[in-house]
Amino acid sequence: MDFDLAWILLGLPLAFMLGWLASRFDLRQLRVENRRAPKAYFKGLNFLLNEQQDQAIDAFIEAVQSDPDTSELHFALGNLFRRRGEYDRAVRVHEHLLSRGDLPPADRVRAQHALALDFLKAGLLDRAEDALRKLENTPFETQARLALLAIYERSREWPQAAEVAHKLEASGEASFAGRLAHYLCEQAAALTAAGDRQGATRLLSQAIENAPQSARPRIQLAALQRGDGQDDAALKTFQALMQAVPGATPLVAVPLAETALACNQAAAALALLRTSYEQVPALDTMEAIVRLEAASSGDGREGYIRHLEHEPSLIAAARWIAGEKLEHDQFHPLVQRALDHAVKPLSRYRCAACGFEAKDHFWQCPGCQAWDSYPPRRVEEL
Repeated sequence: MDFDLAWILLGLPLAFMLGWLASRFDLRQLRVENRRAPKAYFKGLNFLLNEQQDQAIDAFIEAVQSDPDTSELHFALGNLFRRRGEYDRAVRVHEHLLSRGDLPPADRVRAQHALALDFLKAGLLDRAEDALRKLENTPFETQARLALLAIYERSREWPQAAEVAHKLEASGEASFAGRLAHYLCEQAAALTAAGDRQGATRLLSQAIENAPQSARPRIQLAALQRGDGQDDAALKTFQALMQAVPGATPLVAVPLAETALACNQAAAALALLRTSYEQVPALDTMEAIVRLEAASSGDGREGYIRHLEHEPSLIAAARWIAGEKLEHDQFHPLVQRALDHAVKPLSRYRCAACGFEAKDHFWQCPGCQAWDSYPPRRVEEL
């Protein structure tokens, strides 16, 4: 028994010494590896700062190969691939991260968000939608919902877009009343095209109730009423619009004048438009006044002169000259054609968000997809 105890007492210091040597070897090996990994990492970072993305990617791949468990390097590599448009490689990087069982929950959610962005940038909307749906109840929930909203708007899935907008509004992100009104108007337009005018009217009435300061529902409802021969109802809708959203008057001034003439209420409409023009001297409002005055007196072109007194306008001048008899009248068509060509760019509408110009007024910009970014007045008046 004494012999065995002696061996144990002798073995303990030996085991301690061997363990100490092994730990020193592991620490030394770890230091060597750590020196290599940061060297490759900072090398890649330097390339990235110098906008040498190819070299940065090579350096980050080298760093990942040296330490495949480093998630931050994977994220950096995936983001670089996405920025370069190599979406398939970005997807593989982020899917590899998600396949790791030891990935912390925070990094897993982050990788899921990065994967959704990969699909979104690649235009794979179905896969992006699935990936974004998995981000509910995570720190990326709001960003995911905004991305989903953009997907549904792009694919014109208005009920799904409305569902997401309601969630964003309920979370206190912002008010989406105006955008929800647009969704109802889009659905109403589809119903009108399908012949369901009653259903379209119901949706437009709902949009007016939910967003009384939105101009589009009343404009669309008035157009629907005019199409059904309900000129009196359309005129009342136009008048209600001018009271609720005075700034939208230029968009409806000419249709209002035409409707007033159709239901023999030109005098009331003329008074209403004159009042609006005194507050905001818009060119389209003056055009409607000219039409109504011409219907009653035979010539309303003096309105263009009144508009020129407010502000210089090539459009107004061209329209006045169009009905004027010149001294050398044989050259009038040539002069008029030149003026009409010159005023075309000035009569466009311009998006306030991206500058995209269009002949017609859009509720959603075809260029940047922003809603209500087109002012109701033309380029010359801005």
